Amino acid sequence: MENGQQHQTGPALEPLRRLIRGRLAALPPGLAEFILFGLKQAWACLFGALMLGLIILTKLVWQPDWPIHRYDALFLMALAIQVTFLRLKMESLEEAKVILIYHLVGTAMEIFKVHMGSWVYPEEAVIRIAGVPLFSGFMYASVGSYMARAIRIFDMRFTHYPPFWATALLAIAIYVNFYMHHFIFDIRMVLFAATVLLFWRVRIYYTVEERPRWMPLVVAAFLTSIFLWIAENIGTATGVWLYPGQKTWHMVPFTKLGSWYLLLYVSFVLVTVVCRPQPPDTPEIRRAQD
Repeated sequence: MENGQQHQTGPALEPLRRLIRGRLAALPPGLAEFILFGLKQAWACLFGALMLGLIILTKLVWQPDWPIHRYDALFLMALAIQVTFLRLKMESLEEAKVILIYHLVGTAMEIFKVHMGSWVYPEEAVIRIAGVPLFSGFMYASVGSYMARAIRIFDMRFTHYPPFWATALLAIAIYVNFYMHHFIFDIRMVLFAATVLLFWRVRIYYTVEERPRWMPLVVAAFLTSIFLWIAENIGTATGVWLYPGQKTWHMVPFTKLGSWYLLLYVSFVLVTVVCRPQPPDTPEIRRAQD
């Protein structure tokens, strides 16, 4: 089965997918695979990319005298994107479940962090809970959306994957530390070590075209955290949320990379609740586990 057919984009975009595949077929195989990898990554992070685009656009055009607050508009637009994805079959029901779970988990943490003064949402909103506009949950959910979509689009398989109970305990410890470090000591250095000890043997096998390729899961988490740090800088630059003392924009500290790195493991474990990691199904990859 053609890899593009295996990971459908939905009936509405099928003609465009076929057109792109046809153009790529005329290119040298290595170049075609490289471009296809970029296109699939873009497709996987579509929800997050649209959210970032809307954040930038509303910052540029929104006026304070408009009849709806910017935060409320972002919430309604994010909800509309979600409904559109499902209606056009651009997203599976399992991926929507991941977004819902992550929206709830992310909003709960946002409420706590805002209460503790870690950051603030400076603009008004009607659709908010305890000072937290509900569109913020979609920003967290976009991380889970990317992971669930990437697993499907790249047919990701995992070798040496640890037991679910162990990954769940790690995710719980990380999530609890995001709360408890405000009251007692911060154990993130221990948690960093725990992620390496638990996942250092895990390889992610992904397929762009036909040939499976692999990357260590720990490396993939670190690289992804860099992109999330960049997205966070966009969020603060557009005034969506601000850190204490951030009256004028300045770059988010590199130390925030560590927070995103740990949060990615919480995200991944939440994704695996709905989409359990699958082992390789080809002999050459199975031999890599021996």
